[in-house]
Amino acid sequence: MLLALFDKPLYAQRRYFLQEITGLDDVFDFLDEWPHEKRNLAYDTLVLYCREAANGRWPIDAVRENFRVFLKQNGKLAELEDVPPRLRRDTGVKIGGMQVPA
Repeated sequence: MLLALFDKPLYAQRRYFLQEITGLDDVFDFLDEWPHEKRNLAYDTLVLYCREAANGRWPIDAVRENFRVFLKQNGKLAELEDVPPRLRRDTGVKIGGMQVPA
């Protein structure tokens, strides 16, 4: 089942690569792999909010922001300049010089 998607992706720094996080499915996968010895109150709260969002009781944009903060606090947030331009998701298409939403 495909869960809610973010309006724009986040990028998490993994050991040897950047992981694109596009929605709840990706957040659940990332959190499932989080080391047990690093799981704390912030981790537990984020998991709870993700479950609430999956059930439609918490806004997806709030999950994205809380996950962004979680990544940043743990030194895992890849800033946009870390992501090669060819891997960045373009949010629109240019037609005749005008930006058209995708």
